[in-house]
Amino acid sequence: MNILVFNWQDRHHPQSGGAETHLHEIFGRLVKRGHAITLVSCSFSGAKREEFVDGIRVIRIGNRSIYNVAAIVWWLRSGRQGVYDLVIDDINKIPLFTPLFVGKPILGIIHHLFGRSIFKEAGLLAGTYVGIAELLLPLVYRRTTIAVVSNSTREECIEAGMEPDHLNVIHNGVAFESFPMAVGHKAPQPMITYFGRLKRYKSVDHLIRAMKIVIEHFPTAQLSIVGRGDDEERLRAVCTSLGLAGAVTFFGFVDEKQKIELLSMSHIVVNPSQKEGWGITNLEANACGTAVVSADSPGLRDSVKNDVSGVLYPYGNVEALATSIIDLLHDAQRLSRLSHDAVDWARQFSWDQSAVQMEQLCHRILS
Repeated sequence: MNILVFNWQDRHHPQSGGAETHLHEIFGRLVKRGHAITLVSCSFSGAKREEFVDGIRVIRIGNRSIYNVAAIVWWLRSGRQGVYDLVIDDINKIPLFTPLFVGKPILGIIHHLFGRSIFKEAGLLAGTYVGIAELLLPLVYRRTTIAVVSNSTREECIEAGMEPDHLNVIHNGVAFESFPMAVGHKAPQPMITYFGRLKRYKSVDHLIRAMKIVIEHFPTAQLSIVGRGDDEERLRAVCTSLGLAGAVTFFGFVDEKQKIELLSMSHIVVNPSQKEGWGITNLEANACGTAVVSADSPGLRDSVKNDVSGVLYPYGNVEALATSIIDLLHDAQRLSRLSHDAVDWARQFSWDQSAVQMEQLCHRILS
């Protein structure tokens, strides 16, 4: 198959996240299975106009602010002249509404819908823009086959008015060859870690406030915040206001080797987000032999098996989050069990399997 993919960002973009990991892990594997993949994404400072990443031909156009318009212009000027069998519309943030202008078979991918949570991340104007765009999804994509990453996202799409028979769950996975898939040596002092983008809707401030309580029970506990984003300045201010500056380390961006080292050393990895499509970082922590304490939010409740790979707590309840961490640190035997069981849980989800399922869905559309 010759496949064209539209996605706002590629893996090298400074603001890439789970959606980009999903895209490159799956479609990079499809390249190895003999398919030609072209990705059209937005450009960024210092980026090449065109290059191959993970075997995928990446074409960069416009910028992050105008990508949805630039994508339409690119298609009308040159894209539609290409011999593509299938177009993948990675419906991430603002939909491109490809069924309105692409005269090719289309497969949509939805990680999650923002719903009202967009107003926590964006202002009233931008939030309303995204909200209206999501309301149009059931109408514009009414005949489009959609791949979703979790049962939570499938339920969201159905509630939004999308056709259930068009929604196909293909879970995110783990690259087994890149992770220890075993429990390693933990830090000498209690180490709690957040790994992911620093965005308001991910509610990292909840974890910082919970650490204030945790330190009352474990004075030597440390919080590691791994990742970057536009909420970092506010989060640093929260740490200072709570007197936690000495107990919190902001690592910023780390490479894959350091990421695995930090996740493996951690006693607990916490994901306090309001909602996700799945929560790839939960599985990656599990693949490093580390249990997760996660908000019982859409998507996250799919990637965490409660009391097996980690513990779920009610989203937004800082006291419950702190109690979950404290209880696990007090109960070394239970924490050890969860850490070992977490590895077994992660083994159930592989990118290889996800790629095969995506390939089968593409063939089904074309047939």
